[in-house]
Amino acid sequence: MTRRGARRQVLAALVCILAVCRTAAGGSAEESGEVLRVAVPIAAWALTFHHDDAQGRRDFYESFAANVLATYALKQVVDKERIDGSDDDAFPSGHASTTFQSAAFLHRRYGISRAWWAYALAAYTGWTRIDADKHDAADVLGGAAVGIASSFLLTQPREQSFVWVPEFGPDYVGIRFSLALESRR
Repeated sequence: MTRRGARRQVLAALVCILAVCRTAAGGSAEESGEVLRVAVPIAAWALTFHHDDAQGRRDFYESFAANVLATYALKQVVDKERIDGSDDDAFPSGHASTTFQSAAFLHRRYGISRAWWAYALAAYTGWTRIDADKHDAADVLGGAAVGIASSFLLTQPREQSFVWVPEFGPDYVGIRFSLALESRR
């Protein structure tokens, strides 16, 4: 399949996922966010099987666990009341941290071209929390930061892009090239 064909399939899948979430939730944006909070991490985890990537699964488990622990620890320490007044654990948004952790995992492990759809769904999930008056933008951005940080700190890239470094010396000018295909763990 061509790269363009793969992008069309992913875009079609994204539209279908959003449509299914909205339909399954009875048209409620808040409930579609509840579905995506689970669906995006499951999709990221499932892609480690698609890539036959046992190390990626271990990285996913570690970054997911660290994200959950950090999110709930911050909720206890910050003690911020929700906009709707329902409780006092608004910061950071758990929905945002979970979905952004999964998107960032895909980004770090497999590259941005395999993660953009997850970032789009994570952003939508964050918006659903603001729309439902459960969080403000700071709560969602805080959750996104915790999720992204947990994945970027605990996930090793599987494939790295082509890297070139210019070199200069007293009597030469050159370029050093490097290409790493597998993680170095």
